[in-house]
Amino acid sequence: MDTLTLNYPPPLNGLVLAGGRSRRMGQDKGLMNWHGKPQRLYLVELLERVGLLAYVSCRPEQAAQLVGQRLIIDMLPDAGPLGALYSAFEALPQVAWLVVACDMPLIDEAALRHLLAQRCPTAGGTAYRAPAFEDGSPDPLFAIWEPASFPVICQRLEAGQRCARKALLAAGACILENPRPQVLANANTPEEAMQMAERLKHGQREV
Repeated sequence: MDTLTLNYPPPLNGLVLAGGRSRRMGQDKGLMNWHGKPQRLYLVELLERVGLLAYVSCRPEQAAQLVGQRLIIDMLPDAGPLGALYSAFEALPQVAWLVVACDMPLIDEAALRHLLAQRCPTAGGTAYRAPAFEDGSPDPLFAIWEPASFPVICQRLEAGQRCARKALLAAGACILENPRPQVLANANTPEEAMQMAERLKHGQREV
């Protein structure tokens, strides 16, 4: 009997993706203040509120700014979210990860609890359909990645393929319809950040 069978379903941790360089935004998206505190801290607190151990994925040079947080430090430079997941599974290979990106300011506790309730531990992961893609692809940046996805992550990184969306699809993710697709809206540029700030200011979370 293998280890995964003995630990089924795998325990689940949270992973805040805060290691991006935010080149398009021009400032660290993990430090942006959408909810009265830096977004990376807001997401850590949300994950802990739903009962998960929360880790922050970061670059080595960011670690000094994150004293007191559980950290997953990038092992592969500039490998994007897929590299962050590789580092997380290398650190804790028998754990599943609920990944949340810092550029989704509308993620809230209700969204987390709904995703947790729909978890498919027998699949490679669980994710909602990405609104931006008409082919039904999953959104990998608000998703649960199971340990079974790790071999796929390794294979794709070795092949120089860093698209997390395609990796999650190749891992056999369970893809869900999202009752609140607006929570997946992201802000990657100053213009998008201004629009998001207006929506939050006026409580306009719906699209």
